[in-house]
Formats: sequence, structure tokens, C-alpha cells
Amino acid sequence: MLYAISGGAGFLGLHLARRLLADGHQVRTLDVVPLDDADLERSVEELRGDIRDRERVRELVAGAHVVVHAAAALPIQASRESIRSVNVLGTEHVLHEARAADVRRVVFVSSTAVYGVPEKHPIEEDDPLVGVGWYGESKIDAEALCRVAAVETTIIRPKTFIGPERLGVFEILFDWIREGRRIYILGKGHNRYQLLAVEDLVDAIVRAATAPEAARETFNVGATEFGTVRSDLQALIDHAGSDSRLQPVPVRPAELSLRTLELLRISPLAEWHYKTAHRDSFVDTSRAQRLLGWQPRLSNRHALIETYDWYLANRERVGSAGVTHRVPWNQQALGLLKRLS
Repeated sequence: MLYAISGGAGFLGLHLARRLLADGHQVRTLDVVPLDDADLERSVEELRGDIRDRERVRELVAGAHVVVHAAAALPIQASRESIRSVNVLGTEHVLHEARAADVRRVVFVSSTAVYGVPEKHPIEEDDPLVGVGWYGESKIDAEALCRVAAVETTIIRPKTFIGPERLGVFEILFDWIREGRRIYILGKGHNRYQLLAVEDLVDAIVRAATAPEAARETFNVGATEFGTVRSDLQALIDHAGSDSRLQPVPVRPAELSLRTLELLRISPLAEWHYKTAHRDSFVDTSRAQRLLGWQPRLSNRHALIETYDWYLANRERVGSAGVTHRVPWNQQALGLLKRLS
């Protein structure tokens, strides 16, 4: 089958393309940046362009059996208008062109950011959607388009996913642990915060792409083994043999400070990060397990350790700072805190 992936040069897109090729499928990708992977470039039909360019989207989906729509503007990227134009208008283009091209199914990669700061756990797919910030709002609106689209859709809501080649905000954590600096956590760290290994997310997407039971369904995906923020981070520090210590900070003053830095655009952390970091945050994955036969392989701590080990082995060739998950994020205002740690 031919799979078309929007956001194909992103962290998820690369891992998904590799899995699909290994399974014997054809892959076409669209992104504003190059794949930057020699092996993939030899095997993938790579298109360069913006998801908001309808002509390029038409080229992406032409002849495809399945479209995986993973392109998105992240919370730290620019204005509300630019985030919405990518996440909502881009989704509209994908759905319209997929229908015109007789695509069998569109798998939309959403986010658990659509739940905002929930009052109950585990969070179920039918719980209220009250997204935090521009990013969460845009994902809610994009999901709404999927639910009324003329083409068959499936929505995947992953927890924060990590794995080899994941940098972004996690590069900051890994960098500080490598250097043995204090690791600041909002609150005491006794809250349970679920993550997800990228390979497990890829497996869920592949299953959702073809399972008849997945049509018009929405699935939460996250690790089924996870501890508290404190226990999972301490396991990573112990694995790293680092002198880092976990340093709790009062929640309210930290939130106010981070909000100010965000408004000044000198912090790499967005509202979604600091509004949820000190709270329980985990979803019910039983629907995906039941309908897709999906079962995650890695726990929180093993996913963190695997990603950290990749970072150590590859940090010398990591590129300059940017605003995607595949590059470091500019530490900016956190640089002063780092020097004091």
C-alpha cells in the first residue's frame, strides 16, 4: 500500500516511515524541511512544501491508500494565528484532498492536550475537551473537522512521546542530567505523568490505519507502566550515574514566572507544559487495546532511558536550536537557572 505522511520529516514521521518501509509499504512524505536521513531519502518519495499549500497536499495524497496527518505547529511556535493556520486549515486541506483522491482512511495525530487540565483520571476518550492554550484549542477544532469529514477518519491522541532522535524540551532535561545539575520539578513530583515510546505510537497508528474497527473512532495511547514524576526521573538519573538531584519548586510562583517568560518569548516552555507538569496526567488506553489489539512495549522509565542513551551517543552531531522535536530548543531564560544549578 501507499502511505502518505504529512510532517514526514518530523520525529514521528521518520519513525513511522521506517516502520512502513520495513513492512513492505510505499511511503510518500510532505514537509517544509528535508528528511535529512540518507537511508530514507533513497526509499521515500519526498515532497517539500507547506501543509497549507493545497496543491502540495493534492500531490501528497494522490493515489495513496492511507494518509497519516502528523504535520502540526507546536505550542512554542509563534502566534495563535500561525498555529491555527497549520493545525486547522492544514487539516481541512488534507481531508478535502483525501476525499477527492478516494483515500481509504485518514489517521489524524491529535494530542491529549485536548483534555486541558482534567479533573478525573484515567482520562477517557469521551471526556470533555477543554484544551490548554492555542495548541490544545487548535487540535480540538481539527478533530471536529475529522468527525464530519466525508473521508473515513481515525483520531489518535498520544501522550507526550519520546524515543531516539527526540530532542526538543527533553534535550534540556538530558543536558542538565549529563552535567549533574539540579533538576527542578514543579511541586513535589508525586504526581503520575504518563509518557509514550514513539515505537508504541507508531504501532498504534499502523494498526489504526487498516483495522475496520478503527473507522470513525478516537483512541488514547500512552504507556501502561508509569510511576510518579519523581520516581521516573530518579530512575533516569540513576541510570545516567549523574550527580543531579531533584529540586521541588513551589507551583504558583513558578507558573507565574514561566507565564511571564512565555509572553516575553524567552522561555522554551509553553502553557501546556507548566499547567500540567505538577498534576496527574494519564489516559485510559483500553479502547486501543480492545479494538486495535495494541499493547505498548516500553514503560515511562525505559522510554526515558532509551532516549537519553541515544542523546548521549549522538549529542555531538545534534544541530542548532529550533522549534521542532528533532532539534534542541533554545534554553534562553533557563540558561541563567542552569548556571545557578
